[in-house]
Amino acid sequence: MRLENKKVIALVDNDFEDLELWYPVHRVREEGAQVDLVGAEAHKTYTGKYGVPAESDYAFSDINVADYDAILVPGGWAPDKLRRFPEVISFVQRMDQEEKIIGQICHAGWVLISADILKGKQVTSTPGIKDDMTNAGATWIDTPVVTDGHIVSSRRPPDLPDYMREFIAVLEKK
Repeated sequence: MRLENKKVIALVDNDFEDLELWYPVHRVREEGAQVDLVGAEAHKTYTGKYGVPAESDYAFSDINVADYDAILVPGGWAPDKLRRFPEVISFVQRMDQEEKIIGQICHAGWVLISADILKGKQVTSTPGIKDDMTNAGATWIDTPVVTDGHIVSSRRPPDLPDYMREFIAVLEKK
């Protein structure tokens, strides 16, 4: 198993893009990593845009980000909610400072923008937030996946296979 002994946070809130949460969670688990779903409340059921549920394992206040190797931020409308939590911003900033792996897809870039970690980085996202990404100081590239150091970004659900291959490869090397 390529990711045995790795621990990953998967952020969750209502209106996450169903595939952009579950596809990465399952792929990383298949490679042997422990993936914890983390939301504002522990053991709460959050509902995706298309009705798929996700129950959080922990609340933001329950975890120590130092115990984790990576974080996955799903797309959908959840990122606009997630970026309003100081704990989420703190998690992402600390992961960035420690060069731990940060995965973001689609609208998840909003969380990284709010964490103010994109200056000088190359990224991709859904084209709908391209201007937000460039206004945050990033260089936006229209390609299925972009890796800049420890940040792995992707555009949308059709890009999930490319995104996960790259995320897993980058995490495996850490």
